[in-house]
Amino acid sequence: MVRADEGMGFVLRYENVAWYEDGKVKILDRRIYPIKVEYVVCTKHEEVAQAIADMVTQSGGPYTAAAMGMALAAYEAQELPDSEYRDYMEKAAYTLSHARPTTVEKMKRVVERALKRLDKEIEAGTSRRDMPEKLFEDAVDRSNENYWRYDKIAEHLADKIPTGGTILTQCFAETIIGTLLRECRKRGNEIKVVCAETRPYYQGARLTASVACDMGFDTTVITDNMPAFAIKEKKIDVFTSAADVITMDGYVVNKVGTFQIALGARYWGIPYFTTGTPNPAHPDIASVEIEYRDPELVTESMGQKHTLPGVKGWYPAFDITPPKLVDGIVTEKGILSPYNLKAYFE
Repeated sequence: MVRADEGMGFVLRYENVAWYEDGKVKILDRRIYPIKVEYVVCTKHEEVAQAIADMVTQSGGPYTAAAMGMALAAYEAQELPDSEYRDYMEKAAYTLSHARPTTVEKMKRVVERALKRLDKEIEAGTSRRDMPEKLFEDAVDRSNENYWRYDKIAEHLADKIPTGGTILTQCFAETIIGTLLRECRKRGNEIKVVCAETRPYYQGARLTASVACDMGFDTTVITDNMPAFAIKEKKIDVFTSAADVITMDGYVVNKVGTFQIALGARYWGIPYFTTGTPNPAHPDIASVEIEYRDPELVTESMGQKHTLPGVKGWYPAFDITPPKLVDGIVTEKGILSPYNLKAYFE
């Protein structure tokens, strides 16, 4: 099997993102890694959707989990009559793609790809027994294509980082972190990585920092209230993040905290580059629904309560960075102005 995850950190290896095998999907529990290395094992596609909703996997992980969940759904549906089979798979696709509200449109692309592969195999006469393996292969192909696409993105982003430079990250940008570091090493550029911790799940501290450290780069974690000061004191050259949604009018919807770092970057005169693809399903920022998660998570840290009873929390999972704070959207086709994202499709 061809795989594009060679040389990546532990959490970016396919088996450690989400993996279908023998009627089960295994998902690395990123809520507790690297303190513990444990996997959530799903035997129903609804359990995969719940794992996505429960933040077992984050960043790009849910998309891989959804693709593997479609293979699992095909396993579940093997014995259904013809009249129910395709309908079952469509319902599974809906359940998986709607696990979290803000990313529905991107998730739809993942499950619709699986449905197209399903229809192709049905037309070719593939047996129901072989269908889960076909959708699993397609899920791996999707991961390969994603990694190869991000290799191109990494080349463009690496051009913006000076030799021996320092980057500041937000949350866990998944594939671009691995491919960027791999590209920098290929160029002989041993950059330094500063990671904002990203409460309350600490994706920056536990995931981004782990990948960078795994791959042998100088890695520092800062708390979420340090970025503006750290930009100057740590001599940051570039701030970069991925995006959960990039609207066609140039707004970046990403893990909450991105906006305030972009403000600090603009104050200190360093560029902010977002990696990802503009989404025509979101013509403007009004089309995006911001997800609000359990407010109790803000009143605790890794399961340890740290507020008095009666103190309330508030937890928007994402915030919105306007185009005037974004120096470029880095795509596989090059770096685009946030004010001209139609160019991506031209």
